[in-house]
Amino acid sequence: MSDLSKYFDHNATTPMSEEALRVWNETNSSLWQNPSGLYLESGEAKTRLEECREELADELGINVPERVVFTCGATEANNAVVRFLIEESAKPVAVSAIEHPCVEAAASPWIESGRVREIPVDSRTGIIEWEILSSWVKRGEVSAVSVMAANNETGTLQPWLELARLCGDHEIRFHTDAAQWLGKLPSAEFGECDFVTGSGHKFRGSKGSGFLILPDDEMGNAFHGFVGGPQEEGRRAGTENLPAIASMVSALVELNQDLSVDTMEDCSNNRDEFEAALMRSFGVELVGANAPRLWNTSMFVLPYEKNVKWLSRLSREGFAVSTGSACSAGKGNPSKVMVAMGLDFEAMGRVVRVSGGWDTTREHWQELAEAFERVSEDLAPQ
Repeated sequence: MSDLSKYFDHNATTPMSEEALRVWNETNSSLWQNPSGLYLESGEAKTRLEECREELADELGINVPERVVFTCGATEANNAVVRFLIEESAKPVAVSAIEHPCVEAAASPWIESGRVREIPVDSRTGIIEWEILSSWVKRGEVSAVSVMAANNETGTLQPWLELARLCGDHEIRFHTDAAQWLGKLPSAEFGECDFVTGSGHKFRGSKGSGFLILPDDEMGNAFHGFVGGPQEEGRRAGTENLPAIASMVSALVELNQDLSVDTMEDCSNNRDEFEAALMRSFGVELVGANAPRLWNTSMFVLPYEKNVKWLSRLSREGFAVSTGSACSAGKGNPSKVMVAMGLDFEAMGRVVRVSGGWDTTREHWQELAEAFERVSEDLAPQ
């Protein structure tokens, strides 16, 4: 897609930044050797790998870089940590009802047996029911809690830092999937979580790069994801993808340097103006608008016709938007997020997610609103 001004699916994936692409090319050309080798060039690759580990730890507020385990993405990392937490204790693991499919699918087979408890959310906001979860934690009824930082479909922000501290006070492990938060909001306090997962391509890094933050204690040392090799201190076998890792870290460093309250407020205002235009023009039902949200994300229910008809016409005009999670789009299965927020099956078929990027301007949002209005006129009941 050459015209990024019409790309509104940044929650699915992002284009690599110029700096991230430069770092990828440079690393792939000069440090392509296996970091586990014993010759000079491998040692140089290993040194660069450890520098990336330290840089990422700094960005996340982690004092012990060894807590960082590099993976191929958040899906691998989330699968590994959820299964690990479930298998480590006889007590249930609490998992929110609005997790990404890679967490939900790893946890759902254990719900019926009671090994996993699903944390309900407020249907108006999508935020977890704090009183219910806090009672489980305070009574010691669960061994671990998994709640994402920001939702990939609605953009709803969860109180992950408060949850991390609550769980820490009661010696209960806390995991957060930070894939959508990183690169959009400050990341310096993730060190307070026991487990954190992320994916480079969500914040302008390379695909095929991700990470898992482990606790700095016996549980962290006991973790084993992939086996069959000594890489990542034996906690994740497989040759590290150094070009992708270096690209991911450079992308996060670059975005964090540019984060400012004023910029985020401006971006949020642009999104809000877009939503207001759609509500005035043909009436949409916003999903999760009563909650704190990512500044780039808007999810809404269209007033008529299936979402695929709208998306098809928007695509003809060059606009890229989504029906929800790109990892499950096209399967025809109802979104667990939409179910948890009380949408009926018919309304789910009219849901659209729009997610802009850092380079999406006010004018770009306005052009998308105008495109929606044209499609609305075409599809409106006669």
